[in-house]
Amino acid sequence: MISSVMRELLSPAGNIDAFYSAISNGANAIYLGLDKFSARAYTENFNLDNLSEHVNYAHLRNVKVFVTINTIVYDDELEEAYKTIDRLAEIGVDAIIVQDLAIFNYIVSNYDSIKAHASTQMGIDDVEGAKLIKELGGTRIVLARETPLETIKKIKEETGMEVEAFIHGALCVAYSGNCLMSSMIGDRSGNRGRCAGCCRKPYTLINADTKENINRSYLLSMKDLNTSDYIKNMNFIDSFKIEGRMKDAGYVARVTSLYRNIIDGNKIDSFDFDKIFNRTYTKGFINNESNGEVTNITKPNNNGYLIGEVTNQKGNKVWIRLDKPLNRGDQIVIEAQSIFKEISICVTRMFDAKFQLVERNTKNAVIYCESWVKLGAKVYKVKEKQFDDESFLMAKKGNYKPLPIDFVFHGFIGNKLSLDVIHENIKETVSLDHVVEQASTSPTTKENIVSQLSKCNDTPYFANNIDIQADDDAFIPLKLINELRRQAIEKLNKTRLDIKLKKKVANLIVPKKYKSHEPELAVQVVNQEQYEAAVEAGIKHIYFENFVPRNNAKYVKTNKEVLVGGLGGIQNYKGNSHIVTDYSLNVVNHESVALLSSLGVDRITLSQEIAKEKIADLISKYNEAYNTHPNLELIVYGRIKLMHMKYCPLKKLGKCGECKKHKFNLKDDFATYPLLFNGDCTTTVLGDKPLNLLDDVNNISGINVYRLFFTTESKEETKDIIEMFKNKLENKDKEKTFDRFKYTRGHFYNNPQ
Repeated sequence: MISSVMRELLSPAGNIDAFYSAISNGANAIYLGLDKFSARAYTENFNLDNLSEHVNYAHLRNVKVFVTINTIVYDDELEEAYKTIDRLAEIGVDAIIVQDLAIFNYIVSNYDSIKAHASTQMGIDDVEGAKLIKELGGTRIVLARETPLETIKKIKEETGMEVEAFIHGALCVAYSGNCLMSSMIGDRSGNRGRCAGCCRKPYTLINADTKENINRSYLLSMKDLNTSDYIKNMNFIDSFKIEGRMKDAGYVARVTSLYRNIIDGNKIDSFDFDKIFNRTYTKGFINNESNGEVTNITKPNNNGYLIGEVTNQKGNKVWIRLDKPLNRGDQIVIEAQSIFKEISICVTRMFDAKFQLVERNTKNAVIYCESWVKLGAKVYKVKEKQFDDESFLMAKKGNYKPLPIDFVFHGFIGNKLSLDVIHENIKETVSLDHVVEQASTSPTTKENIVSQLSKCNDTPYFANNIDIQADDDAFIPLKLINELRRQAIEKLNKTRLDIKLKKKVANLIVPKKYKSHEPELAVQVVNQEQYEAAVEAGIKHIYFENFVPRNNAKYVKTNKEVLVGGLGGIQNYKGNSHIVTDYSLNVVNHESVALLSSLGVDRITLSQEIAKEKIADLISKYNEAYNTHPNLELIVYGRIKLMHMKYCPLKKLGKCGECKKHKFNLKDDFATYPLLFNGDCTTTVLGDKPLNLLDDVNNISGINVYRLFFTTESKEETKDIIEMFKNKLENKDKEKTFDRFKYTRGHFYNNPQ
């Protein structure tokens, strides 16, 4: 046993079958999404019409239910989102997992009976961010997947908050909530639950200086997380979370069952992990995995496990020497000359060395294959039919471990029949209008009564202790005993499901007072030359060494203006009247702006996914609600940060340090993306075309500061672009426009899906 304290095993449910699979295999809690506001929009999901039934089923089996509302929410969606939360509170879900600050604040301000969990999309990875969530009323943090154990332990010790961490499943290469790649190049926003999986595509790494193609592979494809060997070191974590709302019920059954047994101290067959869908495994950044070992750049899909190699081919027949058994119905993959052209085969017919049809081979097998394969090619099994069939049997509803109840039966002659049922600290009594009579021939035995009361099938319980208080010569019809049992359990269930809805008077948000003024320019730079260009251009607001990123933050001491990317920065710089929040807080509605302003933030940068009409809506609603103007900043120029990663592709390829000598790009079939290597050894993938809203800045109403973000530009280019925007704002150059082919307007005129 890893600890005497109960550790929650939290399993995913992307559909109803997976929901019941998680309960059947030992989950203590389940997280699921609704058909709106969920970060997994492409799962079947649940809805408010069917959720109550499933929540009741879970609660009667002591399983908690958490609902994800972990997308960004626009102003025109807030009312519906709040009504959804109200309904979830009535249904009695245990917690809501949240990204958007407005949604978070609504929960903690209006309800005591439902908890707000800070989603991994919030990017909390340090003590400062955790402290702010606690002050805001949150009870739990779902930590960024990159957070190492020693930091998680520190967060737990210094805040006392519940901490939740992913222990198994697919990983994002970018910090969650900080990836705009799918949004910007595929018009499908990960922050809206519609990630297109751009990280699973092949890319070419190019030396931008020498034009050398260094490597073409799945450079951004992360391995799957597997912490099964490290759970014993994680016993200070409150909730162990399995990723997988896109996975089927069989996957949920197997992974939940394996970790249930590990947590309970039971032995498992670790080879079962290889039989489950996996992209090979990493222990993850949580366990300080090497930067170069977190990705599997040769394959973005199910890797399976190695079973043998090709020894011969004649026509459409292939001979395989086996190290592990192969069965008819299994799915295999044979490696090809190129990592992009593997050969996938479902083994429908198989022969032994004597070319006799067989169901199973353990040493040598002959199969049909229409493609040419190379001798010595490795063969992987990606689907084992028998194992998968067993997994789906494990997933069946009703396989859960029942809860104990005690019965006290009262059946004395001349008195009414009654029955007490006791579960934990709950006792319920039911009685029937039937007076017990003396038996004329055959009395009802205690064995008869015990037998009937023990029939708890199709309930969450089993009869633990049965106390019979009855006359030996009494006659009691068995059907009445059954009726007593049925009524008693029904009454017990009703009491256990009694929802204690606790509302409270919401705290009023009091933002700072501001007035709208003529827009100013702010400039963000990444090197000294660009900084000098901004200073020489007379820019008042310059972000350089006073920029603190959202993740992996290093807080510098300053009383001057500071640009912070995460919630930890707000907490750290409390009292500084010049805090500016970056786009990475994903602010898209007026109430999030107001909350940040009330926390002391001076200026709030809007999300790069918010369109012009949504900005106007935000400002209008803010003015109406708070009788003041929001102090907003908008990025109007610069390469968009598509991904911010703890992982570095150069280090993966054994080229650590080359970033100091050369510039590098990633290239796919459509565009080239510059790489920005940061001083903390994180990596940023930049957009192929800079955002440029030069033609639009005089048509945007209500923005106080426009920001220009320089990354790959030279000092001269930086100067020219600053001058261009200054002239535009001063109406000195009304006719000049920019080349549409060189730039993008991002999502300024359309929100991503």
